[in-house]
Amino acid sequence: MSSPAARRRRPDSGLLVPEEAPAAAPVAFLQELPSYRSVRRCPAAAGGSRGPPAAPPPAARPPREQPLSLAGKRWFRDSQQDDIKYSSGWNQWKRSSRRSWKKVFDEAKELLSYLELWRHDIRSIEGKFGTGIQSYFSFLRFLVLLNFIIFILMFSFVTLPSVISKHGVFNSSFDKIPARSIEPHCTVYAPSGNKGLVYFYTFFKDLLTGTGFLEMTSLFYGYYTIDVAWISIFRYNLPLAYLLTTFAYLALSLLWIIKRSVDGFKQNLVHHEDQFQSYCNKVFAGWDFCITDLSAARLKHRSLQYELKTDLEEERLKQKIADRTMKDKLRIYSLRLFLNIIVLAVLSGCFYSIYRATVFSQENISNNGNNMKFEANLLVQYLPSIVITLANFIAPQIFSVLIGLEDYSPVFEIRLTLMRCVFVRLANIGVLLFSLWSQISYCATDKCNACGYNYELYPCWESQVGQEMYKLLIFDFIIILAVTLFVDFPRKLLVTYCSYKPVQWCGLQEFGIPDNVLEIIYGQTICWIGTFYSPLLPAIATVKYFIVFYIKKISLIHTRKPSARPIRASSSNFFFFLVLLIGLVLAFIPLGISIAHIPSSKACGPFRNFNTSWAVVPDTILGFPTGLQKVLYGIASEAFAVPFFMVICLVMFYFIALAGAHKRVVEQLREQLVMESHDKQFLIRKITEAEKHT
Repeated sequence: MSSPAARRRRPDSGLLVPEEAPAAAPVAFLQELPSYRSVRRCPAAAGGSRGPPAAPPPAARPPREQPLSLAGKRWFRDSQQDDIKYSSGWNQWKRSSRRSWKKVFDEAKELLSYLELWRHDIRSIEGKFGTGIQSYFSFLRFLVLLNFIIFILMFSFVTLPSVISKHGVFNSSFDKIPARSIEPHCTVYAPSGNKGLVYFYTFFKDLLTGTGFLEMTSLFYGYYTIDVAWISIFRYNLPLAYLLTTFAYLALSLLWIIKRSVDGFKQNLVHHEDQFQSYCNKVFAGWDFCITDLSAARLKHRSLQYELKTDLEEERLKQKIADRTMKDKLRIYSLRLFLNIIVLAVLSGCFYSIYRATVFSQENISNNGNNMKFEANLLVQYLPSIVITLANFIAPQIFSVLIGLEDYSPVFEIRLTLMRCVFVRLANIGVLLFSLWSQISYCATDKCNACGYNYELYPCWESQVGQEMYKLLIFDFIIILAVTLFVDFPRKLLVTYCSYKPVQWCGLQEFGIPDNVLEIIYGQTICWIGTFYSPLLPAIATVKYFIVFYIKKISLIHTRKPSARPIRASSSNFFFFLVLLIGLVLAFIPLGISIAHIPSSKACGPFRNFNTSWAVVPDTILGFPTGLQKVLYGIASEAFAVPFFMVICLVMFYFIALAGAHKRVVEQLREQLVMESHDKQFLIRKITEAEKHT
């Protein structure tokens, strides 16, 4: 009886026949193939081998991945089933269990996909307006999830232990360690609470500015005055937990953004490697044949149409750039140089205005803030936020006009606009923090020098920095809501019901992806910086972005139109996360200076007994056993740092070499595919010639 491997079922019949060996081709004929001649000419291109690399054995791949027709795949599947019948019971059980677990995992993954936030909304937006706008809403969903996780971290490790200790929940208590050789005048802190008869608008002002009844709540740094929390018999070091949780949410944000950036970079790399392959994938393999719903089919059709429109637009601009003469290049480069000088002048004006507004606001609030009327006091407190918002609004408008004159491609235009606008927004926050730091660190008396900061104006300077970040976040949300209600909707009504030619000429405003992305990246950078000074700020940011999603969705559908220039999602996704990563890196700078350099407040907060916030780390290490202290000090020494740096460099060089090897293999496989197509053309030509001769 023949073995199962020797029997195979023909695709055109149901009979089992013995497998026959293919007839050997003439050697001289094979040497005429283009692929063989290419290898003979360039043996080093294939790594020194005499032929192309061997493909994996066909049996290692499932039937659906075999390069066969449908009849051939059925024949291959039947042959595999015949082999399974003659295999051992153990192998059959392993195959069936592997298949069952795979089915369970696929079903669980499908069920979890239905729990994805805004799944249907984002798919609907993708079909109606393209993948470029869809990438913005996906990016907004990512920030909602990120802020929610940051809030869970801060609430679990900082806010919750403080609350349950102060209220005695779970048989808990707390300790306040006496001040260590600190001048008594530095520890005086009397928050401006609401006393006596309070008008309603006072609570409204406190809600907008974070002062009054909000100043000593768990929202701000000054509330956390506990040194040690005792939960039953467990000792909880709150200052150390406060610092480590700050490092944890920054590290989590960094790793998550890098992961998402790498995914976007892979898609961007695949797209730019082979443009022809991208067209083929959209035209021949872009449709999902599992779609049965008519509305879903329309959404998919619009999405594919938008992608093809984007490809054609980019090809048109590439051809236009290739046709430029030397005179055209000289003209456009000179114009770009002049326009960039204007950009620098606009940036300088924005920075100086923010600095002067911050100094004026802080001086007037400190001197006669209580004597002002409600409107004047609120205006003075919000003056830096107003100036920053105006700078964030005016500068991008100027940049959008200038970028239209510089004649860039749509993708690069978005990138350059994003870079300019993100520099404006993030640098504005930096200028605000620098202005506050200059006011906080200014000391003109010996008493002030004894505290290390201006204790008269800023007895708890961390809470006041948190209030500034809180006001920026709230004012940013108010501006987004006000623009939608008082600008977009009236404009929509005018365009719809007014036939006046200037109104129709203006038309609906486009949904500009760079501006909208910069709005949320700006708010997220404020959240990263302000979380150290206001631990519950991520909760406010989560609610804010949750509402902003619906505001932007309604605005997009009813009051705006998609951009006239289509935008691809693959490059946009990668660049969005790259700009967000820049915002996170820039957030490290003020936080690092605040933690390691600026003296902490002596009248409030968990670090009031330490010179700086970082001082809690060496103080905690001193309480460890002697052996563990030596190990930690050894890790921090140069004797460990230098070899560790060398090992990291070697590992980096190894991965660079490995990436180069993988790149060469990919190029070799591509050359093999090209040669196979040439071989087919050669064989077809030979067959045609043979038929003519016969």
